[in-house]
Amino acid sequence: MSETLIPSITRRGLLGAAAKAAGAAAVASVALPGCDDRADQVREFIHKRLREMSPDEMRAFCTRVEADCKERFGKDVLVGSEPPLKDVVFGYGLDLSRCNGNRKCVDACVQENNQSRPSPEGPHNNPIQWITVLEMDEEAGIELAGSTAYYEPVKVPAPGKAYLPVACQQCDNPPCVKVCPVKATWKETDGIVVIDYDQCIGCRCCMSACPYGARHFNWSEPNLPADQINGTMHVLGNRPRMRGVVEKCTFCVQRTRNGLYPACHDACPTGARVFGNLLDPESEIRRLLETKRVFVLKAELNTHPKFFYFYS
Repeated sequence: MSETLIPSITRRGLLGAAAKAAGAAAVASVALPGCDDRADQVREFIHKRLREMSPDEMRAFCTRVEADCKERFGKDVLVGSEPPLKDVVFGYGLDLSRCNGNRKCVDACVQENNQSRPSPEGPHNNPIQWITVLEMDEEAGIELAGSTAYYEPVKVPAPGKAYLPVACQQCDNPPCVKVCPVKATWKETDGIVVIDYDQCIGCRCCMSACPYGARHFNWSEPNLPADQINGTMHVLGNRPRMRGVVEKCTFCVQRTRNGLYPACHDACPTGARVFGNLLDPESEIRRLLETKRVFVLKAELNTHPKFFYFYS
């Protein structure tokens, strides 16, 4: 697998140009005034306690979340807490030669993961979307700096345009985890980087550290109509968030830990998406890595993404 991105102004040079556009290195650490050793120990205890709950304690916690959803949205939901599967590390592949910018993946992600819908109320009423599809001009050289996520998807693929979907890269060396002052985000054994919404204090250090723009802050109470809620949830995934916390893609943990593909994978009409277990030598994602010319975004930052781009 190649870790070097080829420079070119052709469609096949998309990832090379994207890597060159990376300007800022990931943040390594954050110092907070007044945080002494005892405070750090207390935070570590709380964090470990949440992650090390007994099955009965975790079920009770999920029951409280279900009751909260019922009170907030008037709908019965089921909140699971499925742990990482044994001998599984998830990886994602995306065929850029097939992606035509239709944004069906974005719509499916919004519906599956209970993302806030547009609302006329408040100054921050834009919907949160965990997937961003960038449209780039091939003739101009394909640069991230000249890309736009605001294009008309009914007119794709547009002549002379290339498309690059970007979401959380589920880094093996995630800078967002390193900078969180309250340990509210961590990497699970199946490779998914998760966020504990109850522990998150909304400082947005993780957003500053993420070189992919994959984390999103909830500026207001989410606008989520009851008839649009996906009632199958995971405590670390698509349960409705609250104002003042950060959220992001979790590889649809509520689906993938139950043997299903992520929603964006199933929604792609061009078959551009590949998902599977990186530890399984017979999996589709492993065959992809072994037989295709594979690229990772911003490889020079050594985040080691588990999201791979390729051309068929």
